[in-house]
Amino acid sequence: MFRFLLDSSRNSATPKQKTPVIRLNSSLYQKGISLTKQAMVAIEERLERNPLLPKWDILIRPISG
Repeated sequence: MFRFLLDSSRNSATPKQKTPVIRLNSSLYQKGISLTKQAMVAIEERLERNPLLPKWDILIRPISG
């Protein structure tokens, strides 16, 4: 399933004809780890939430710099 999704995404292009770089991350993450409020503020600044579906439809702007 993941292989199909990765392959189909790799073969797609953005509206400006840029090819996405896609990699499967198979790392395991520890449960129960959370960000500090200060770290979460930095992330929230990059998020644009859809007012109709604020929990599910989120645009994440890339880090500029």
